Amino acid sequence: MPERELTFAVTGMTCANCAGTVERTLRKTPGVTEASVNYGSERATVTFESAEVTEDVLADRIRDAGYDAPTRDFDLAVTGMTCANCAATIQRTLRRRVPGVTDASVNFASEHARVSVLAGTAERSDLVREIERAGFGVVDDATGPGTTDADDDPEARARAREIERQRRAFIVGLAFTIPLFAFSMARDFGLLGAWAHAAWANLAMWALATPVQFYTGWDYYVGAFKALRNRTANMDVLVSLGSSVAYAWSVPVTLALASGSTALGEHVYFETAAVILTLIKLGKLLEARAKGRSGAALRALLDLRPKMARRIEEGGLEVDIPQEQVRVGDLLRIRPGEAFPTDGEVVEGRSAVDESMLTGESHPVEKSAGDPVTGATLNRSGALVVRATRVGRDTALARIIDMVREAQGSRAPIQALVDRVAAVFVPVVLLIALATFGIWYWGVSAGFTDSLIRLVAVLVIACPCALGLATPTALMVGTGKGAENGILFRDAAALERARQLETVVLDKTGTVTRGAPTLLAVQGLEGWTEEAVLSLAAGAEAGSEHPVGEAVVRGAVERGVAFDAAQEAEAEAGRGILARVGDREVRVGSRRYLVASGIDPTPGDAFADEQEAAARTAVRVAVDGEAVGVLGVADAVKDGAAEAIRALSARGLSVVLLTGDNERTARAVAEQVGIAHVEAEVLPDEKAAVVRDLQRRGPVAMVGDGINDAPALATADVGIAMGTGTDVAVETADIALMSGDLAGVPRALRLSAATLRTIRENLFWAFGYNVLLIPVAAGVLYPFESLPMMLRQLHPILAALAMAFSSVSVVSNSLRLKRARI
Repeated sequence: MPERELTFAVTGMTCANCAGTVERTLRKTPGVTEASVNYGSERATVTFESAEVTEDVLADRIRDAGYDAPTRDFDLAVTGMTCANCAATIQRTLRRRVPGVTDASVNFASEHARVSVLAGTAERSDLVREIERAGFGVVDDATGPGTTDADDDPEARARAREIERQRRAFIVGLAFTIPLFAFSMARDFGLLGAWAHAAWANLAMWALATPVQFYTGWDYYVGAFKALRNRTANMDVLVSLGSSVAYAWSVPVTLALASGSTALGEHVYFETAAVILTLIKLGKLLEARAKGRSGAALRALLDLRPKMARRIEEGGLEVDIPQEQVRVGDLLRIRPGEAFPTDGEVVEGRSAVDESMLTGESHPVEKSAGDPVTGATLNRSGALVVRATRVGRDTALARIIDMVREAQGSRAPIQALVDRVAAVFVPVVLLIALATFGIWYWGVSAGFTDSLIRLVAVLVIACPCALGLATPTALMVGTGKGAENGILFRDAAALERARQLETVVLDKTGTVTRGAPTLLAVQGLEGWTEEAVLSLAAGAEAGSEHPVGEAVVRGAVERGVAFDAAQEAEAEAGRGILARVGDREVRVGSRRYLVASGIDPTPGDAFADEQEAAARTAVRVAVDGEAVGVLGVADAVKDGAAEAIRALSARGLSVVLLTGDNERTARAVAEQVGIAHVEAEVLPDEKAAVVRDLQRRGPVAMVGDGINDAPALATADVGIAMGTGTDVAVETADIALMSGDLAGVPRALRLSAATLRTIRENLFWAFGYNVLLIPVAAGVLYPFESLPMMLRQLHPILAALAMAFSSVSVVSNSLRLKRARI
């Protein structure tokens, strides 16, 4: 069985240790070769190659560990079944060919299929496509749960339920903790008189503390049980243990005092246990809300998809259908102000289209018949009829969402250190807490109660959550902000490598220049007219997809020069083309191409030099072994290219222009944009070698169109592909710029630097918090009498307050990236 990879949602995790537990559980599954769980994005990525490993097996393993893998249900009306075997065929097809399907049940009698898929995997359109490939049909107006998946988001529902549950637990805790804490403090400060020390007062405090301990704090007991059952320890173990120690010690003290004995002491700590749990619950509530905001950019991308589409049926009847029911080839009517439901090609009409939500470019783009449009972009002015060309997971928006999810779920190399620390964090804290108790009780003879309070403070103040959230939340916000600005990162490693760059290599055509050359000059050599030269050159290039070849053909058409298309043609990458036009052998290409073909190019050198001095490409034309003319083709420099290159240079980066064009033309273009280092006359298969040579000086980024420059993009430390949402080669690049604006390169580098800076700030805070405050809670400052007592003997309530806001501060710092100027 070939190796498969599946990414899906996991809920119920409360800290980084939970993510580690799920990860270990999945890795122990027979047939699983790799598993990675991201606590910040709440997603698991599993690689497996055994037929015994199925989606429902993975979901069951996660649920057995005490967590959840939410599913979504689809009810499809199926046509074309003629017997029970047909139903069985559809069931097998869905289970085997659609990633994420945990259960498929097809009823032949009712002609309905009920399918459950893991959240974050397959869409309705994926199910429909495979059913249709199996030779059956799906009725568009099928009804039932999951028919319209736009409103069916189990991840969002699970997070909303989690926030509501946390809110309810916090309110209950607050309702009982406020009177309990107020009464305890007033009694300790002698504000209530002797009656407050009566036996019934402690019993009342016990009654107030119990709902907090076992309702507000119930999650921590459940989480601790799950962790211990899986032979690990997490934050829940620390919190439940710390609060339980304070609560449990107070119970026998209360009972002893009620019976008239002071043998166990006279002070109870019910308010300490209650305040600990209520403050930490407040922190988890704020954290859950902040984590929700950290993924807002991805949800905004998902929300771009219109829920409905207007399909034109036979006879011109227009019918509104759910967006996921659109098929390739459907004709769709898009009115002004509506978003395109899917990728397509304009068949009729003319309009301006706002592509800013995908490319970050604010200027509308004119579209008319034959032009491509991208799903989720906005039709501004005129009505259009569009033929759907890509639907479902094949659309540009779906690819963007997949890339953003992949980046948000990836791990930065720096995360490896965090994972190692998190693996031993809780056991080490437990040992420190026990050592603290032992030292103060037996070593210092501080008494049982004081020693117990320090143990509780150590348990409560330790916070593995901040460590677990430091990297993923920054990545989620950073990659989300990039997506909002048309900058897509492949993974976290690309972010980190982008920060270390020393050289940026720019491909000339389509990157620095517009990539749409124009024929500006034609000269016929001795005995040849301009018209004759252009006619044969255009005939040779008639079937070419090279930008220069298209410019030659377009120039002939614009000048009214007739030509016959070549009967046969053979292109040599980076050099030229050999074609037979009529009874003549025609070569069109570079000077080097003519020399390699044994043709003397010198008759055209003078005119070629003039063209190259004017930053034009000199294209040589030879007929039957003789040079007959020269064409001057210009490719204008992109607006803003010079400013972008200045921005790169200002960052201390060395900028290199890489091109297959001749040296003189390349130098002229480089001078226009301010590039000093030029690598010219480099063939496509030689570009990777140039990148490798530059890598000797340090990390290199290669910026190109992502298709012709694929070897160089793959060789570079960071490959950056430029293009539009419909043609960018995201499979090749580490970073994809959805617009063709070169300014996206320095913006991507600034964003990567800002994201990594935020990750380092988060890790500094998370590590620093624990390294500094755990010893403080243990009492290392107690000998320093000049310090305030609250630092010398840190009360568990203050420890809980610090712990509650440690993870919130990390997430809030990550959210600052949203406001970063790039």
